[in-house]
Amino acid sequence: MEEKKKMKLWKKITIIVVSSIIGLILILGIVIFSVWNKELRSVFSINLLVEAKDENRSGPVYEMDMVGDYYFKDFLEKGGASNDQELIDHIVDNITKGIIPISIKAPTIGCSSFTAVTPDGDRLFGRNYDFTKTTGMIVKTEGSDETFAQFGPRHATISSVDLQFLGITDGVYLEGILNNLLCLAAPYAPLDGINDAGVSCGIYMSYQGDVDGHNVSTDQQTDRPDLTSTTMLRAILDYADSVSEAVEIASSYDLHDSASTSFHYMVADRFGNSAILEWAPIDGNETNDNDGTKRTLRVYYNDRDDMITESNEKNNDFQYITNFLITPAYYTSDENKGGLDRYLEIEKMINPDGNNTKGEITIDEAMAILERVGRRNWDVVNGVSDGNGTTVWSCLYNLTDLSVTWVSNEEFDVESSVYNYHFDGKKFIR
Repeated sequence: MEEKKKMKLWKKITIIVVSSIIGLILILGIVIFSVWNKELRSVFSINLLVEAKDENRSGPVYEMDMVGDYYFKDFLEKGGASNDQELIDHIVDNITKGIIPISIKAPTIGCSSFTAVTPDGDRLFGRNYDFTKTTGMIVKTEGSDETFAQFGPRHATISSVDLQFLGITDGVYLEGILNNLLCLAAPYAPLDGINDAGVSCGIYMSYQGDVDGHNVSTDQQTDRPDLTSTTMLRAILDYADSVSEAVEIASSYDLHDSASTSFHYMVADRFGNSAILEWAPIDGNETNDNDGTKRTLRVYYNDRDDMITESNEKNNDFQYITNFLITPAYYTSDENKGGLDRYLEIEKMINPDGNNTKGEITIDEAMAILERVGRRNWDVVNGVSDGNGTTVWSCLYNLTDLSVTWVSNEEFDVESSVYNYHFDGKKFIR
């Protein structure tokens, strides 16, 4: 009888202990989900689109739907960041809740872009991102009714991210919860994209300055608030309704390029406007461009030929860009212009006889340009290489009908490597 009582007591104790543990787990789960609700939903949305392929040195490609506001408005309202560490601190404090550490770095990349118009009047923005084997991600963000400063509501966007900027290197798969959580910082590292207002923007290395064999970052020091390279692009995608608003955003901040590199930008809108944004010393050239604090913003518009005196772009209403500045008198030699060969090829394919100054081409012709200057094809045909032997992705943004054609690793004819997105409501879908 006594043994039975003991058995019943132990059963009760066991039930109480197990119930308490389950209760604690449930409470912990509720707390975690309430704190990390948006972040967990974003992580659970990560989807593998393209497998890595050793035969063509390509890494995997993912997509992610970022849920909520990712604290970017908070980032802008507190003045942005003047260096990578300040940006990292903001991301860790707000997005990863102080738990997951991240790193940000900018590898040496080579890229190209162009604007054009179809016979039906659709405005196009094409972009190749050149590098080596890496892990790519297509990031979709939602629109919001919240406004920032003098700008309107935050736009829905779709953008391309190289996860190597977040420390996920060597083109690896996203294995384990840590790497997936690191992707929550992806909205802060776009390299190109489009928003639901028909504004598209891309960022490209400009290889400026030379101090001990390294490029010199733009590092403006005024009383304006601060943005780093990719957060400048994020601000434009989130809040610009037009090229003029994109320029207003860029003019309102000090630019601080990341990781001893330098960048310039191209932006375009659905109205047919485009501009190239560069930071260069006043009345200076490459020989005295070793102090990033002395650079100022230069804006070159597609329809302002008087602003360009030494560039092939001066005769065209479309624009194109690779990895050198179009700022007049900046270079002492054409040999120092990175990607000049691809730059000239883009112009030749759009306007071969000098009569197509409006840049009118078909969608197929636009895709053919991206394929032509893709690095695998280009390096083989021309027998040249600067170390960026892979075009990781090619994008054709239609700014008029708000659609995207996204191609992985130059596989234009492989159905599983081509993805199409379009705008629906307050988000982009495929």
